[in-house]
Amino acid sequence: MSWAKFCGWLLRRMGWTTDGGPAPVKKCIILGVPHTSYWDFVVSYLFYTQFGKVAHVMIKKEVFKGPVGFLLRKAGCIPVDRSSAANMVRDIIAEMEKDEEFVLAIAPEGTRKPVKKWKTGYHLIAKEVGCPVYMGYFDWKTKHVSIGKPVELTDDARADTDRIQALYETMHFEGKHKEGYRTH
Repeated sequence: MSWAKFCGWLLRRMGWTTDGGPAPVKKCIILGVPHTSYWDFVVSYLFYTQFGKVAHVMIKKEVFKGPVGFLLRKAGCIPVDRSSAANMVRDIIAEMEKDEEFVLAIAPEGTRKPVKKWKTGYHLIAKEVGCPVYMGYFDWKTKHVSIGKPVELTDDARADTDRIQALYETMHFEGKHKEGYRTH
């Protein structure tokens, strides 16, 4: 059995249903909502890998110590220094621009804790690279996972992010830790 088939089998064995397939484009950003647990990474990894694809994710550099760092890099994880948001965004843009195919999965909340306002770094990256943004989800209530639908961006990152956040709220998704996902 191939690794991709094994990942799909394991995802189904864990009770998850896949809604759709991988991104139909070579470069894009997939928002991952609601992000309340490290398990979101596991579900997302299994989901995307079952198609024989890689979706890169940013993880704080402190986690990349020893053999764990090697495994995370093999899984498409990118170590980032969260002390400088501007440097982090610039580095990700450079990574996306140098590769012909690059899918970035990112949690707009920026943390697993509940937040009122989502971060807009994904917007800057998408506009700079010229790639679409998909409203991905992993709903722990129904155990459905998908890249979701593409969302149109304007030149107003804050307004777009507020609009996207409001759209997610109408979908009534539940995180693994219900208290970790804030809706207005």
